[in-house]
Amino acid sequence: MTDPDPARLRLRILFGPDAMLGPGKAELMEHIRETGSISAAGRRMGMSYRRAWSLVEEMNGIFRSPLVESARGGAGGGGARLTAAGEAVLAAYRGVEAKAAEAGAAELAVLRGMLRDMSDGK
Repeated sequence: MTDPDPARLRLRILFGPDAMLGPGKAELMEHIRETGSISAAGRRMGMSYRRAWSLVEEMNGIFRSPLVESARGGAGGGGARLTAAGEAVLAAYRGVEAKAAEAGAAELAVLRGMLRDMSDGK
C-alpha cells in the first residue's frame, strides 16, 4: 500500500545569484510543449501571460541557446515551442530530479515517518 501523502522533493538548481531552474519553470516548459502557447501554459498554471513570458525570457537568458521560441500572432496565429536546447534542459532537469528522489528515498521515508499526523490538513 502506498502512502497517500508521500514526502517529495522540489528541486531548485541555482546557477548563480540570479539564475535558477526549478519545478515551476520545468512545469511551464512542459505546458508550452503541450499547448504550443506561452499564454495557455501560463493559464494552466494560474499565472498571467506577463509572468509566464517573464519566466521564458529569464530561462532564455541564462542558457547559451534559447529554450523557447515564439512567433507573434497575426493572420497565421502565433505560438511557442521548446527548442532542442529546451528539450535537453527539461530532460536533464527531470533526470536530476528523479535521481535525487531515488537516492534520498530512504531518508525521505524516515523524515516522513517522524512527522506529526497531518490527516486533518495541518
